[in-house]
Amino acid sequence: MTKEEVVDKIAKDAGITKAQAENAIESFIGAVSTTLKKGRKFILVGFGSFSVVRRKARKGRNPRTGEPIKIPAAKVPKFTAGKKLKEAVK
Repeated sequence: MTKEEVVDKIAKDAGITKAQAENAIESFIGAVSTTLKKGRKFILVGFGSFSVVRRKARKGRNPRTGEPIKIPAAKVPKFTAGKKLKEAVK
């Protein structure tokens, strides 16, 4: 599902305009981003949680040449599905 399809669905289900639905989605994305930048967890009970995890530096290989490369340590976002979401997907 694309962002545009999500906007259409939210607008239809909530009885609001597409512009309002898009603003709501942008606000949600902004809230998640801001919370993660602060190093905090963003939790939606039943849906899941967003957090930041630290990846250690590691060795890898260039897929074209097979040459070994160093992959630096990084902080990356992580999503963990909640119980209700897991059950809905079953």
